[in-house]
Amino acid sequence: MPDKSFLFKRPPLWSAHETAAQRQLAPELQSWLNETGSLTRRLRGIYGNRFGVELLFHRWKPAFNDECRLLALPPARYQLIREVLLHADGRPLVLARTVLPDPTIKIAHRNLSHLGNRPLGEVIFAYPDLERRRRQFSRAEPNQWSTAVQTRLSMAGPTWGRRTEYAIHGHPLLVAEFFLPALLQKV
Repeated sequence: MPDKSFLFKRPPLWSAHETAAQRQLAPELQSWLNETGSLTRRLRGIYGNRFGVELLFHRWKPAFNDECRLLALPPARYQLIREVLLHADGRPLVLARTVLPDPTIKIAHRNLSHLGNRPLGEVIFAYPDLERRRRQFSRAEPNQWSTAVQTRLSMAGPTWGRRTEYAIHGHPLLVAEFFLPALLQKV
């Protein structure tokens, strides 16, 4: 798995429906899980210039099988996989994974393949025809995270996340975001 992801030992399990456990979550976490606008814009609104992106993984690799099924991609074909840590002054807030198929990158005039430490949200929410197709939710257990993530971030308990399929000019991309405990603490 390390060749497909820096973040995960094994892929999270996703549900399209809200679970009973999810309904019991703190309102602050539910607010992040159900955010419909740009996560980047919301984080910049809270943290201003202290908000940043650290690139953890940026490679052409096959996506996880469930990601391929969701995006109707052949499982062996390479996609651009981008994984980042969103932070404020180095304080970890969100771990994110994006699957970018080549046709989507081409239709977006390659703006998506050369982001570096620039937030994805700044680019995709600038497209006037950005379409949000579906959203799913997951609770990642500590043993699902890679050793590198566990060591660096001390993933002691379950971490809730969401996965959103977007389309630009009808071409899909997949963005998964996991909300870390520091995000829910007062600034």
